[in-house]
Amino acid sequence: MSKLIVSPSPHIHSKDSTRSLMRDVVIALIPAVICSVVFYGWQELLVLGVSVASCVLLEWAITKYMLKQPSTIGDLSAVITGILLALNVPYTTPWWVIVIGAVVAIGVAKMTFGGLGQNIWNPALVGRVFLLVSFPTYMTTWSAPKGLFGADAVTGATPLGAIQEGLMSGASVEELTSAYNYRDLLFANLGGSAGEVCALALLAGFVYLCCRKVIKPWITLSIFATVALTSLIFWGIDPSRFTDPVFNLLTGGLVLGACFMATDYVTSPMSLWGGVVFGVGIGFLTMMIRYFGSYPEGVSFAILLMNSVVPLLNMWFKQKKFGRK
Repeated sequence: MSKLIVSPSPHIHSKDSTRSLMRDVVIALIPAVICSVVFYGWQELLVLGVSVASCVLLEWAITKYMLKQPSTIGDLSAVITGILLALNVPYTTPWWVIVIGAVVAIGVAKMTFGGLGQNIWNPALVGRVFLLVSFPTYMTTWSAPKGLFGADAVTGATPLGAIQEGLMSGASVEELTSAYNYRDLLFANLGGSAGEVCALALLAGFVYLCCRKVIKPWITLSIFATVALTSLIFWGIDPSRFTDPVFNLLTGGLVLGACFMATDYVTSPMSLWGGVVFGVGIGFLTMMIRYFGSYPEGVSFAILLMNSVVPLLNMWFKQKKFGRK
């Protein structure tokens, strides 16, 4: 008697695979990677190379020598973690600090839980936050973009950091934001992590992922809407103390986090309304940290906090069962 293979329904085959989806994410990140190298120079290319190589080698070593399992580096998820980690740190970060961040991202945040599909938090963000807490000097030393063949970089605060420092010294938001215009913030951020350098490049990658149906837009759009609405309310109450919605949308790591890290399949809700609540929580927490916290930026912390709530959101908001009307 021939053996029967029994598996749960629905029995539907798709041409998509983990590797093909991850490949699309890598393609979507290419504009941001190119802009980061063009604006920050060859040193940023070194940061990217060290980060990607460390993540890939660590995942290969852990699966081969510790877990005794077939290598999973072919799915390209480690490559994405390496790229995102590199885009979340200053381009002046020493190579050995990048390696430590990769160890935390891959070894602790990902492989400790069993690898891709089983981690609770976004690995790149865990690595970034660990470095921020452990090496605050390296992680908060910002330099303005100098270009591939530019002069020596000029150290200075990010737009969000400058606003926070200025408010503490008694200046008003109107005075502080007069040094920035929306065109510069859209095309080339004035200092910050490499992934903050060009919001337009990140948005182009987001559009590509939506067109390829790799991600659904509701998480990203709910983050943007919540940040805009929250900042509009506070800005309307006291424009001398709180920044306006456009400034908050274009500064910091909001675009990078909303488009590429909050939308991670593994660490985001499965249902539409769960994703909306998830995005609203990220947007609101981001603005509370920016306005009232000790850190000028709050996207990383907000995403990680909402990652922790995803199991509850999946329990509260059920995805419609396949075949049901």
